[in-house]
Amino acid sequence: MKCGSCVQAVEKILKSHPKINNASVNLVTKTAFLEINDSNHSLSDLIQTLTSKGFPTRERQYHAISNISELEIKENQNLWSKWQQLIIATTLLILSGLGHLVEGQQISFPFIGSLPFHAALATFALLGPGKSILKAGLKSAVILTPTMDTLVSLGVLSAYIASIVALIWPKVGWPCFFNEPVMLLGFVLLGRFLEERARINTGTALKELAQLQPETANLILENNEIREIRIGALRPGEKIQLLAGDRIPVDGLVIQGNSAIDVSSLTGESLPLEATPGVELPSGSLNLESTITLEVTKIGSDTAIAKIISLVEEAQARKAPIQGLADKVAGIFCYGVTTLALMTFLFWWKIGTRIWPEVLEVSNKGFMQSHHLHDHLMNTTQSPIGLSFQLSIAVLVVACPCALGLATPTVITVASGEAAKRGWLFKGGDVIEMASKISQIIFDKTGTLTIGRPLVVGCWETKNSERNVMLKLAASIEQDSRHPLAQAIIQEAHKKEITLEKVSTSTTYPGKGLAGKINNLEGLVRVGTPEWMKSEGVEWNEKTENNFQLSKRNAQSIVAVALENKLLGFFLIDDQLRKDALLSINKLRSRGFSLSLFSGDRDSAVLSLGEKLGFNSKQITWQMLPSDKLNKLNLLKNNGLVAMIGDGINDAPALAAADLGVAIGTGTQIAQDSADLVLLGENLEALPNALQLSKEAMLKIKQNLAWAFGYNLIALPIAAGVLLPSSGLLLSPPLAALLMALSSISVVVNALSLKSK
Repeated sequence: MKCGSCVQAVEKILKSHPKINNASVNLVTKTAFLEINDSNHSLSDLIQTLTSKGFPTRERQYHAISNISELEIKENQNLWSKWQQLIIATTLLILSGLGHLVEGQQISFPFIGSLPFHAALATFALLGPGKSILKAGLKSAVILTPTMDTLVSLGVLSAYIASIVALIWPKVGWPCFFNEPVMLLGFVLLGRFLEERARINTGTALKELAQLQPETANLILENNEIREIRIGALRPGEKIQLLAGDRIPVDGLVIQGNSAIDVSSLTGESLPLEATPGVELPSGSLNLESTITLEVTKIGSDTAIAKIISLVEEAQARKAPIQGLADKVAGIFCYGVTTLALMTFLFWWKIGTRIWPEVLEVSNKGFMQSHHLHDHLMNTTQSPIGLSFQLSIAVLVVACPCALGLATPTVITVASGEAAKRGWLFKGGDVIEMASKISQIIFDKTGTLTIGRPLVVGCWETKNSERNVMLKLAASIEQDSRHPLAQAIIQEAHKKEITLEKVSTSTTYPGKGLAGKINNLEGLVRVGTPEWMKSEGVEWNEKTENNFQLSKRNAQSIVAVALENKLLGFFLIDDQLRKDALLSINKLRSRGFSLSLFSGDRDSAVLSLGEKLGFNSKQITWQMLPSDKLNKLNLLKNNGLVAMIGDGINDAPALAAADLGVAIGTGTQIAQDSADLVLLGENLEALPNALQLSKEAMLKIKQNLAWAFGYNLIALPIAAGVLLPSSGLLLSPPLAALLMALSSISVVVNALSLKSK
């Protein structure tokens, strides 16, 4: 595929197949993403049809790493092939230029400069570097699906055939255009080489992601021998060794060793992850400090890096709705240009030169005209039919459906790739476009604005106790508990490097707390709810009650600690606000977004957090069931497009129903599956940054489309000779070819400028 017309032709063939519900074709990656209504159906007949129509096709297997390697090899082969064609075409251009100098008696060189010499150059250009263009262009014309190759082929062959006729039958009085095929093909191939180089750069982000997964791993055998093997040979349950500086090849569970892991390449998180036994590590992350042993949990396409690459590829295949107009125009563009070229030829041959006979005199002095030094090869127009040929060829060549076809997919490819490098996974070009239009944002509380796990945020102790002593007793009693509040107390003890004591007996009271005895300590230790403490006869005076009531306002949960009947104090436990939550919220407010806060938690906890983040009471709703979130979201849709930010199973219905569902990467898998945009890691500031990227991407798309449409609106009339009678301005076919090439390159370069954002 080389232009928007090719895309339209391929999509038309795909969508006409009865087993295909929808098809999205990407000109940049040269892939088609299909929705098939029969998973068992073979695509062989479809592949054969496309190949027979001039679009060689094969089914793509989604094995991320090998796929990217294959793609890179093929890209390099294509670029090398285009480079070889360009070298040959450039050599022919130089010889053609030497011929003009010989004809103008600037230099002396036998044979070069003669008409047969230039005829031979043109013939060689058509049969050599131009052969693939002519073959593809004529084939497309025969099956009535014209493409950019068709327009170039018609222009080149028109010049060549007219020149052959003039050479064989001089009496017809036509000028010779043998230099036109050489110059046209030279500029077209130069443009395609530069375009291919720029286009390859749009996919670098995906290749960089693929390179995060090494090709080999150090397998630990049963006798503890270490053997290096290909990662494709690894199986779940096997153990691998990772040295400091090694990339993690597969998803795995740390079973031995401690280290710091750099996950910034996947999530954008700047701080390293602490790897200790029991911690799961994603493939593609980097082991920074010391040797660790992993148990393989996921391999191949199930690994984190493979899923990210697959999501990015799918995103690049799915079109933004704004591309629809460009595709429709590109689909009929070649028909329109061919018609215009024919009308231009007939007009200037039979009508234009009679109305303005002076154009035959001024056309050889006009702006944007190629100059030649001899009569036989001159591009100057000595007859109406010569001018007609020149203008109609310029119309065919200057037209550029390539720019239209590349305007949107180049930006989507660059934007989705760059976003993935920062840990933001857009699931399609349509998602990027939707993200740029959002005006309202709804936040879930737990796990989204907060970190999603309880921590000790404060403590109150009686005069007779010390905080560290109380913490040591409580953590020792709770050390075997899996309750989230117990884990918060244990984590606080670890943070303060407190050594826990052994427990001789322990009893759990469901919904109330734990009681037990610690070795070498007399008396029963109780850890649990204040209400339970009171019921067990623990001392509770007026001062204690006042402090308890005050603490309830500042924390979601309170855990009391007592030794026998004496209260030692209580811990204030709450979910912590994400460190960048306030900054992110303020960024979104400053950009004009309307914000709301939904939560299933009790009113005091939600109102307290909302107050810290600057929400007013009308923007906050609490004690909501999943159905409540869904109903309220649907009401907000009446005021504009809505994004929902969540992380849990209870957020999945609202994420799916929102115009843009955004999942935090630390959340549940079902939330990520329901969302349109996944923000990996724990950095909430990624949200305003991802929304800003979507706006910048849409701006680039609009700029590209404006340029692609504007270029053709201006260039085509000039090529058809609109300015020739009044100003003597004439666009020569070689310069038309150069402008056509530059228009395609410009949209790719504009898309690549997103990388510097």
